[in-house]
Amino acid sequence: MTTRFERSFFRRPTLEVARDLLGQRLVRIEQDGSRTAGIISETEAYIGTEDLGCHASAGRTARNESMWGPPGHAYVYFIYGMHWMLNFVTEPEGLPAAVLLRAVIPVEGREHIRSRRAGRRAADWTDGPAKICQAFAIDGTFDGLDLCEASAPLFIEQVKSIADSSVTTSSRVGLNSVEEPWKSLPWRFRLDDDRFAKEAFSK
Repeated sequence: MTTRFERSFFRRPTLEVARDLLGQRLVRIEQDGSRTAGIISETEAYIGTEDLGCHASAGRTARNESMWGPPGHAYVYFIYGMHWMLNFVTEPEGLPAAVLLRAVIPVEGREHIRSRRAGRRAADWTDGPAKICQAFAIDGTFDGLDLCEASAPLFIEQVKSIADSSVTTSSRVGLNSVEEPWKSLPWRFRLDDDRFAKEAFSK
């Protein structure tokens, strides 16, 4: 039986959510009813208006409105005029914070991912935030989607907890012009265990 994470999972400190998402399954229900899914292997946390790496530091805007809303919703934004990025809103409503999904390991619906990421090696299908959105056909129409709604076509499926020994942390990616301490905070979480990858890419 599929166990979707409830809102209480997301209504927690962002760093806890970002770490606990590792090893869980991102699921996209396709139009034909089939599933495309991947094990979450990398995340980043962005927290509040004081975090200079966070979109909320610029204030409340039409672009980042979803970040200020209820936890457990998707925050999807467009970047560089060409890429979509998927985030999960965290913390109580009114505190703008979210977890950016940076990488997943495909485990279901590989035929859909292969088609959308045609010409790329399987190992490069979903190893970046923009690649995930392309592989899972996620765009701006998903912004504000309630991931906890029973009929939502995109959600997080609970798999199992990951031991701390399998998790590494480091600074977030792409914040070169951001001032310290925000530039170097260890708010990037990675699944430091290639077992999932070996199982996925051997199929």
